[in-house]
Amino acid sequence: MQHATFGAGCFWCVEAVFQNLKGVEKVVSGYTGGRIANPTYKEVCSGLTGHNEVIDITFDPTVISYKELLEIFWKTHDPTTLNRQGNDTGTQYRSGIYYHNDEQKQLAEDYKKKLNDGQAFPNPVVTEIVAAPTFYLAEDYHQNYFNLHGHEPYCQFVARPKVDKVKALFGEKLKAGV
Repeated sequence: MQHATFGAGCFWCVEAVFQNLKGVEKVVSGYTGGRIANPTYKEVCSGLTGHNEVIDITFDPTVISYKELLEIFWKTHDPTTLNRQGNDTGTQYRSGIYYHNDEQKQLAEDYKKKLNDGQAFPNPVVTEIVAAPTFYLAEDYHQNYFNLHGHEPYCQFVARPKVDKVKALFGEKLKAGV
């Protein structure tokens, strides 16, 4: 098993995007890239800690590759907005790839360059690509959030469209019954 760590806005949405993919064993929400150890959600939301809301994916690379995970990452959020995804604003919502080895770093940098060189978006991609800093697990109530609270308005208006997009674009990569 390998790990992939991504920040792409609210971790509830990002978790929902990746947790139903074949080859993904586990997705957990947490924080990375900040200045203090063991931050709380309230501290991260203050914007003072420098942490990003992220998800850590445990995946089987013989079933789904890191490159495939990157493709889904790039296509399910706006990597051109600095410290913002939709109405969620603040440094904790920044777009980030936190690589675990040199191969992940190279694949992420190559993909970002390809997107920018090909002008895939109207604005340049601002996604940070850095070595995975310490990952801090988010509070229990943030885990598996969409599956437990998918009926709530935020999930319906923000997360649901992303989940639906994954089904439409990557349906063959979904676990059976999803």
